Amino acid sequence: MILDHFLPLYTAAEMGRTDRAAIRDVGIPGAVLMERAGMAVAEHLLESFCEDHGFVVLAGKGNNGGDGFVCARHLLQAGAAVQVLAVAPARDYGGDALVNLKILEKLGLQVQHAPGAAALRRALAGDCVIVDAIFGTGFSGEPRGKAAEFIGTAAVAAERAGIPVVAVDIASGVDASTGEAAGASLPAMATVTFHAPKLGHFVAPGSYHAGDIILADIGIPEDCGAPATHFLPAPDVLAAIIPRKMDYDHKFSAGRVLVAGGSTGLTGAACMASEAALRAGAGVVTAAVPSSLNPIFEQRLLEVMSLPLEDGGAGFLLKDAAAALLQAAAAFDCVALGPGLGRHPESALLARRFALDCPVALVLDADGLNAFAGKLSSLKKRGGPTVLTPHAGELGRLLGMPAEEVAAHRLEHARAAARKSGSVVVLKGSATIITDGRLTMVNPTGNPGLATAGSGDVLTGTIAALLAKGLDPLIAAAAGVYLHGAAADLAAGDLNQDHLVASDLIDYLPLAFAQLDEEEEQE
Repeated sequence: MILDHFLPLYTAAEMGRTDRAAIRDVGIPGAVLMERAGMAVAEHLLESFCEDHGFVVLAGKGNNGGDGFVCARHLLQAGAAVQVLAVAPARDYGGDALVNLKILEKLGLQVQHAPGAAALRRALAGDCVIVDAIFGTGFSGEPRGKAAEFIGTAAVAAERAGIPVVAVDIASGVDASTGEAAGASLPAMATVTFHAPKLGHFVAPGSYHAGDIILADIGIPEDCGAPATHFLPAPDVLAAIIPRKMDYDHKFSAGRVLVAGGSTGLTGAACMASEAALRAGAGVVTAAVPSSLNPIFEQRLLEVMSLPLEDGGAGFLLKDAAAALLQAAAAFDCVALGPGLGRHPESALLARRFALDCPVALVLDADGLNAFAGKLSSLKKRGGPTVLTPHAGELGRLLGMPAEEVAAHRLEHARAAARKSGSVVVLKGSATIITDGRLTMVNPTGNPGLATAGSGDVLTGTIAALLAKGLDPLIAAAAGVYLHGAAADLAAGDLNQDHLVASDLIDYLPLAFAQLDEEEEQE
């Protein structure tokens, strides 16, 4: 299976199963894993910060706090100045965490248990580094009590005084399984995590709290790893599976894409989707557009053919054009429906009629998606592969909920939409989510320069080209998102991310593909 070659992102439950397999099945004591985890954090701190800094370890009640106690011991033995503040009285600790707490006390380090707010502020007032060992991967919900006070006070101190925060396994307040962040959360400049990265490190808003991610080997055998359902795309694997044009290929065998859309004021969207499909390797691209606007497309698109559909001068696609569009689609490998389509009821009706009967792979974007607001489940009737590419607002309309609700629970709603529609859903945004409802990938490429009009149209064309080459829809969507983000990263390096425009992404797509090839060669 291709996904077996991608980097797994563990949920809390998957990491828990992995820990139990190492402890119960293999016989590695939990205390050994805790020792190696705390040591890994201490090693990172000593490598990254001068010993002249003081280290303030904020320790929770569970095993994450125990990792913090071990870290404090190694910092102390290295000669560093260390303070340890624990959220709970000593009597509330147990297991391996209590063992390591007692070791600290025997070494003469006085742990401050459940200190008052003033004492906490004093500890964080000097030149220090905060070690966040309050909550680990088992956290969900909202912090309460002393833990919430620790998080809030540390977050304020870090922001006001520029105090570095290094998280143990995951930033406190972030759900490792979803990336959702509690109201009280502690952003880190770096996170030292163990055995495998966690899903919450990469899904926004948890990704904003993670900082640099340092993956530490704590001695868990590979065979103990639980099966994963979430992954980071691997560029060398993508390079190996994306078909390249061969000596025996011709334009019709390299992937045929039909882009259907365009309306008055929105002709650029269909143009950019078409041009992106060509740059992403499609052999033939045709734009199916309103006939009254066809002269615009003929002048703008040199390599893309056009298919004018009668619109009676309306400047948008009419529902009666569905039959002609369906007949044309049979000659293509993939259709991208929606760029610049517009929201006229006639165009929405065409989109619904066409999408449900389209015989080939389909990418639905923009107003092609809006045509299915409240009708998402009807897409399950489609016979061919389907990829939906909504942003939070569009997904909210599809699911009948506010965009803010989608943004707060991105992973949950993306998976729900995939299951409801029988499609692959690409929820665009920082760390774009690609899911079929069962398996999920989180994209690591891209930058804020993508927040520009038309970037979604470029993505639609890129995914359509890869689908036209016969790739599995989940892989095609993940590869398209990865390359789209990589093009943005390359463009930002040359042009400055604040000034990117969508057409820059099209220009940099070939370099993004070339970068993939280089990754494969290095492997």
